[in-house]
Amino acid sequence: MQNMDYDFDKEVSTSLAELHTMSMRLVSSGSYNVRASEMAHLQDRTPKTVTCVVHFLDDSCETFEIDKRAKAQNLLDKVFEHLELVEKDYFGLQYLDLPPGDDALRWLDPLKTIKKQCRVGPPFEFFFRVKFYVSDPSKLAEEYTRYHFFLQVKRDILSEKLVCPPSQAALLASFSVQSELGDYNPDEHKDGYLADFLFIPSQTDDFEKMVCEKHKQHRGQTPADAEYNFLDKAKRLDMYGIDLHNARVRDQSNIEIQLGVTSAGLVVFQNNVKINTFSWAKIVKISFKRKQFFIQLRREANDSIENLIGFNMISYRSCKNLWKSCVEHHTFFRLHHPNPPSKKIFSIGSKFRYSGRTEYQTLEEGKRRAKIDRTFSRSPSKRYARRTVGGVSRDAILEEKRYIEGYRNLTKSQTFTSNSTNSTHNFNRYDGVNSHTRATLPHDYKSRASWNDGTRSEKSDDDGGFLSHNTSRDTYPAPAPTKVVNFNSSEENTRSDQYYDIPAYEEYISNGNGYADGHGLVTIRMTPDDLGRFGFNVKGGADQGMPIIVSRVAPGTPADIAIPRLNEGDQVLFINGRDVSQHTHEQVVMFIKASRETHSGELVLVVRPNVYVGEDQSEEPDFTYIPETHQIASSSSSANTLESSLMLLQESLESGAALAQFEQLYRKKPNMTMNAARNESNIPKNRYRDISPYDKTRVVLKTGTSGDYINANYVNMEIPGSGIVNRYIAAQGPLPNTCTDFWQMVWEQHSSLVVMLTTKVERGRVKCHQYWPELYETEDFGALQITCVKEEETPSFAFREFNLTHVETSEERHIRHMQYIAWPDHGVPDDPSDFLEFVMKVRQNRSGMVEPTIVHCSAGIGRTGVLITMETAMCRVEARQPVYPLIVVKEMRDQRAMLIQTASQYKFVCEAILRVYNEGLVKPSEDYHR
Repeated sequence: MQNMDYDFDKEVSTSLAELHTMSMRLVSSGSYNVRASEMAHLQDRTPKTVTCVVHFLDDSCETFEIDKRAKAQNLLDKVFEHLELVEKDYFGLQYLDLPPGDDALRWLDPLKTIKKQCRVGPPFEFFFRVKFYVSDPSKLAEEYTRYHFFLQVKRDILSEKLVCPPSQAALLASFSVQSELGDYNPDEHKDGYLADFLFIPSQTDDFEKMVCEKHKQHRGQTPADAEYNFLDKAKRLDMYGIDLHNARVRDQSNIEIQLGVTSAGLVVFQNNVKINTFSWAKIVKISFKRKQFFIQLRREANDSIENLIGFNMISYRSCKNLWKSCVEHHTFFRLHHPNPPSKKIFSIGSKFRYSGRTEYQTLEEGKRRAKIDRTFSRSPSKRYARRTVGGVSRDAILEEKRYIEGYRNLTKSQTFTSNSTNSTHNFNRYDGVNSHTRATLPHDYKSRASWNDGTRSEKSDDDGGFLSHNTSRDTYPAPAPTKVVNFNSSEENTRSDQYYDIPAYEEYISNGNGYADGHGLVTIRMTPDDLGRFGFNVKGGADQGMPIIVSRVAPGTPADIAIPRLNEGDQVLFINGRDVSQHTHEQVVMFIKASRETHSGELVLVVRPNVYVGEDQSEEPDFTYIPETHQIASSSSSANTLESSLMLLQESLESGAALAQFEQLYRKKPNMTMNAARNESNIPKNRYRDISPYDKTRVVLKTGTSGDYINANYVNMEIPGSGIVNRYIAAQGPLPNTCTDFWQMVWEQHSSLVVMLTTKVERGRVKCHQYWPELYETEDFGALQITCVKEEETPSFAFREFNLTHVETSEERHIRHMQYIAWPDHGVPDDPSDFLEFVMKVRQNRSGMVEPTIVHCSAGIGRTGVLITMETAMCRVEARQPVYPLIVVKEMRDQRAMLIQTASQYKFVCEAILRVYNEGLVKPSEDYHR
């Protein structure tokens, strides 16, 4: 029995083992997981789409269902399809990011899924907005597109994102009324007919009356006309199209500023006032590291160091957001196509690049696409009820507040930690920017030294008894971010001569304010306080190799309350009428102190505003973006280099950077003396007391009748890569007492071509003495005899030929004389065509010439510099070399001071250079290899 039991147990054990084996086989061959099947069934019922609510510029709202795994581009396509919008590349979708702080609005990236970007939702809410503000509404081919821009700018004004003076706001509002209501009709438009419209915050009855008066002037304008005029006026506002980002000046001052990204570049604002512009033409690299944002500026020919400027942002995310905005704006407005993505397997930093079409591609497509003659309905403005409280009219809730509240409602179901202070001022503007942004600008950026925030050396910053050294530095804001330049004003000539009252050239080109046109000089008057202080510090001087710069202005002092105010960064040119460009630092301090001892005690300064910024520091940032069009130095194709340089020129002209850079360039090369011109015997030989030749490059007469002096300089312009050196002599127009010296110079220099760029008399003033005889007549000038053998004149030019004979040796030479007579009495020609034709004829006559061509106008600096610059640019184009007019001007001014006198002349020659290249008047020569 025991054995049976044993055998039975063994049998049971064996049966269990077999059953387990069978069950394992069953499982391996097929199974049914009850729980898993139930979960799968539930997942089948889970939606595979996400709900997206889009708010449009006309206040309408639409819901879209998007596959949750699809890229955000899918939503954008649906939005554009819903709007039937053709020129869609200017627009985008914004959403609220978390936490909802000062910089919480983001642009939807079309290459990522919605769920990876948005942390508020579902449903996800988006706002259809203009992302890239076109620089000129004429670029928009579709009326429908302009209508959306019109709606966006109206919203910008109402939300105070676009700051607008009352007069301009009234004009813009009147165009808006014309678009919506049509022509003013006194029968329909009674008093108060604008009361329900809201154009600006805190709108008043007086403002509405201004709008009404301007509305009456728009009779006959269609809605499309009114909207175009609205945009055409709005584009001129400083803050038009600005993507604002809050920042903080990068030093101890902690000055609050805002950085604005635009089609033209990066703009710096303080208290809604533009204080500086860095154009794309000037920026070569954009980068950031943690909360620090950097731009590197292109090095000019006279720069021995790299220019890197840094700003402190609120957070890492806001810093990266600014960087991305710069990348997108630069690519969209500057490049023909977006840069291809990097193919590097291992790359450091952000891989973000703009992926859409550029403005160039959009415009090119518009040229190929047939224009759509569409009909669409314009949405009427919402009417705003008003209530009167205590006799004061109070606006109903602004559209901007409704927009902001829409954002806040998105966060009601979200749980996150937020600083209570931040929550009170999160959304001052619908783009996430508020007025509490802080940014930093450097004090000077001499070299790439260090990014520390240490204190500056006060070695060259002398108060001269005007400020107390123990005053807290925090009370002095940093200077405006503009580059330090070695700028010297016109040459000092304080000598009083009872026989020769020579006028200054500045007096002949005065703009009515006592200073030269285009110089932007400001006169500031102040008297000392009870302690004898003016309240500002200065630094620099001729002994330190830098201009006199205002380094500090104390609050509440005479310098601070003067109208106009003296500002940090202003360059002091004159002190009580005395030119201080060649005085030492101590002398300047003495001049300022001495003004306190005069009868009135008044100090009168003539300054050039905002020419200085502080020191640069450096450390290579983490994330960089190098604009493609600025990689000029490393480009292997000289043809591309030429094209890139002219693209830079075009952009800098459009942004105003070209003229700003020209104004900052020194007019006289530092440390160049002009002693010969001040010699007592030579003073009568100068047409203007402030236009003198450098001693180093002046033309020295070998056998002058009254010495070796003549007001003229050698100016040699080398054309890189060609072996060509164009040789000129830049001279003043002869005086009656210098005609002999002039012809003696022509003889000694073996010159055979004289180019004259002025008439003899302009605006009743003698600009140049007639130094040649009439046709077929002969005149003696010392040992030289001149006979005019040919003369032809057109409305723009005069051509003459002279025989120049040395009486003692009977040697004879043939001289060609070319005169341009179409330059207007004031300013520059409206059309460069005649001038370009003249320059082409000059070039033909100079062909094969190695002797210097003598070029003169009246002073020998303005139009003379324009012609030399123009011909140099033409030669560079032919040689396939880059054309940088500012570098050309610097090369000229290194040989003769002040060549190209005014900003208007510089702008004229820059525009002429672009015209020459774009119209193919001068083409790259096949003689020079690519």
